[in-house]
Amino acid sequence: MEGQSLGVFVAEVRPRWSDMDSFGHVNHANTVTLLEEARVDLLFHEAALRGADDLARGVVVAKLVVDYKAPLFANGGVLRIEMSVREIRAAYFVLDYAVRGGPTESDPVAVTASTTLAPYDLTSGKPRRITDTERDFLAAWHSGGNGA
Repeated sequence: MEGQSLGVFVAEVRPRWSDMDSFGHVNHANTVTLLEEARVDLLFHEAALRGADDLARGVVVAKLVVDYKAPLFANGGVLRIEMSVREIRAAYFVLDYAVRGGPTESDPVAVTASTTLAPYDLTSGKPRRITDTERDFLAAWHSGGNGA
């Protein structure tokens, strides 16, 4: 389920039992996979709905930062991942995440993260510039935007 308000795109992801480690919480690698699932909802699905489908043709993660506030658990429920665009440059953009320990905006934030992403031309094997359509799409999710 997806939604938006105040420049924040919301994706719900469901951790799997296999995501947990021997301590009973979702391990780092699987947390990064959950971030990826949420990012795909925004950059591939939502972008395609709004005419910015070039992002689905190639984008690479140039940098990833993850900060843990509390453990995440696979208890059969969904987690709420809130995403917004912090920065847009000519050939990259920065996406911020807040992962809540449950499905509502009142659930505590367990993880914050950011990814620096670069559009990539798979045919030429080189990074490319952000198109005007992509810039407009990303700007709608810029911190303080409304997704419109």
